[in-house]
Amino acid sequence: MKIAIHHRPNSASDSWIEYCEKNNIQYKIVDAYANDIIKQVADCDAFMWHFHHNIYKDNLFAKQLIYVIEKQLHKITYPDYDTCWHFDDKICQKYLLESINAPLIPTYIFYSRNEALAWNNQTGFPKIFKLRSGAGSNNVQIAENSNHAKKLIDKSFSSGFQKNKHLLRIVQRWHQFRKGSCTLKWFIKGIVTPYSYKEQFYKEEIGYSYFQDFIPNNEFDIRVLVIGNRAVAAKRMNRENDFRASGSHNAIFDKKQIDIDYVKTAFDINKKLKMQSVAFDFLKNQNNEILISEISYCCGNKDYSPLGGYWTSDLQWHECEKINYCDWIMEDVIETIKNCK
Repeated sequence: MKIAIHHRPNSASDSWIEYCEKNNIQYKIVDAYANDIIKQVADCDAFMWHFHHNIYKDNLFAKQLIYVIEKQLHKITYPDYDTCWHFDDKICQKYLLESINAPLIPTYIFYSRNEALAWNNQTGFPKIFKLRSGAGSNNVQIAENSNHAKKLIDKSFSSGFQKNKHLLRIVQRWHQFRKGSCTLKWFIKGIVTPYSYKEQFYKEEIGYSYFQDFIPNNEFDIRVLVIGNRAVAAKRMNRENDFRASGSHNAIFDKKQIDIDYVKTAFDINKKLKMQSVAFDFLKNQNNEILISEISYCCGNKDYSPLGGYWTSDLQWHECEKINYCDWIMEDVIETIKNCK
């Protein structure tokens, strides 16, 4: 057994490499950006790459490379194509989740200004306006009324929107630093943006409008992260005087505050999605129904250890002092390799 790992410092690959070294698993560091990446992975059983939504180069070809290595070279990959093809693309997620009748918050996508305006004239407000990409509530805002929505629609089909505004990013990090929810180093990193991020930040999104129904009276969302047969969860509180929980850096890891129905819903949906890993962001509506805001194949390297354990798909709780879900990913990849031999 031999596993190819593209290493990006401060990503899941740190844990994967450590796991392999501790458990005497043969691995090989490869460069996904190299011209000969296909040759590099040829002698390996698996290829693993924690690619990032805000790295411009990753967005150019990561999903396509995963597809080729998995489908043409017949290697195990993480993420595999079913897991990542819709990553950081809310439009793709809408179609995917609707196709399996998943409980997605009612979502509306328009590729014509006239159709968007006709819908705007007859729908109710407020609505949530999003760009197809972005994490941490970037590119998400509330349209309070029809006039505001019209301005957003007009801009969608004229000048378009910057995917990430650098000044807004700095302001958000400053508020988080003042609240003590991030370090000075993390704040400074947001100011001195690496060049490799810049093209991705300032690329314009244009030619479509994406809205979701606003779900009122929510002070938090519930994130459930499913890795194979295991799941962890966190209650993420909204930002101060804001409707958004994502990016607040105010998460509560308390099993007692997680309704088991969220966990059950996550496992049930992933039986249809067949993703190796998936993070669900859930809200409840006024009828107490669980709805999906969006999904992601990964969510950084957040430590869920304070939760004190995890659930398995039979909804049984397992006490666990230390949780490293990146290790779970590696364990599942190794098990898949064994089953394929």
